[in-house]
Amino acid sequence: MPNAPSAPPPFDAAQALRLGRETFDIEAQALQSLGARLGQVFVQAVQLLLATPGRVVVMGMGKSGHVGRKIAATLASTGTPAFFVHPAEASHGDLGMVTRGDLLLALSNSGESSEITVLLPMLKRQGVPLIAMTGGLQSSLARHADLVLDCSVEREACPLNLAPTTSTTVQLAMGDALAVALLDARGFRPEDFARSHPGGALGRRLLTHVRDVMRSGEQVPQVLPQVDFSTLMREMSAKGMGAAAVVDEAGRPIGIFTDGDLRRRIEAGADLRGMRAQDIMHANPRTIAADALAADAAQLMEQHSITSVLVTEPGGVLVGVVHIGDLMRAKVI
Repeated sequence: MPNAPSAPPPFDAAQALRLGRETFDIEAQALQSLGARLGQVFVQAVQLLLATPGRVVVMGMGKSGHVGRKIAATLASTGTPAFFVHPAEASHGDLGMVTRGDLLLALSNSGESSEITVLLPMLKRQGVPLIAMTGGLQSSLARHADLVLDCSVEREACPLNLAPTTSTTVQLAMGDALAVALLDARGFRPEDFARSHPGGALGRRLLTHVRDVMRSGEQVPQVLPQVDFSTLMREMSAKGMGAAAVVDEAGRPIGIFTDGDLRRRIEAGADLRGMRAQDIMHANPRTIAADALAADAAQLMEQHSITSVLVTEPGGVLVGVVHIGDLMRAKVI
């Protein structure tokens, strides 16, 4: 009968803490070393990626494969079309996903992953350029590569120097460095990023415009400056905004009156019954264009401690109003 597994040693909290800190130190030193030796080959890799008319195909086995999936996702979301192909599956038909015009980015710490090296002759015959990310600078993968990005490390953070730890951290950082350099070279903008993330909070902030959330037409509370206080209050109550714009004959906003203004006037002992809108309005109201980002309207509200912003067209005519509640419902804030 097989021997029963030995009982684990008693948990040593101090040892766990020491190893945790040592892991950070080892991996931080490896990243510093990686940055120090980054040079012309990295520049050439960025240029080759930029010139690729097709997609970047990322491959890697084991832990390098997990890192490769993340690199492919980061590239794709920052303007460089990319996807991950598992090298073992590639040997059984998925190699057909790689076509002329594509570029292969292969990850292997040793550079001797047989699942990858067996594919290299076929890929070379297809004319697919190869960038290798490896620590094996004399490996089979490195010899077949057009460019080799040095991802070597002195040692793994694993106390046994076996489990991929430092090496995968370095691979991940190299992938991020490529993605950052590429997005800058492509002139990638925040709105481009948002188009790849339409379902997230960032997408909502960068793709939602004021026109998408503002209230317009009959929903906009507005009065002329000469109307009496009672008319002003009826308009505010009817539209349920807690505010009303005061506009001139051309429809341009010249003031605003809010629930907060009403409270402050009453607290000051003012008799409002005989006043007109122009007597009690807050002049020079905050306005924003309909094509501005809704996030800009939120920032304007926060900056001036207000809950509504009037929306105007280029000629200054009032076309809508956006309330903080509208922004919250749209999940802009």
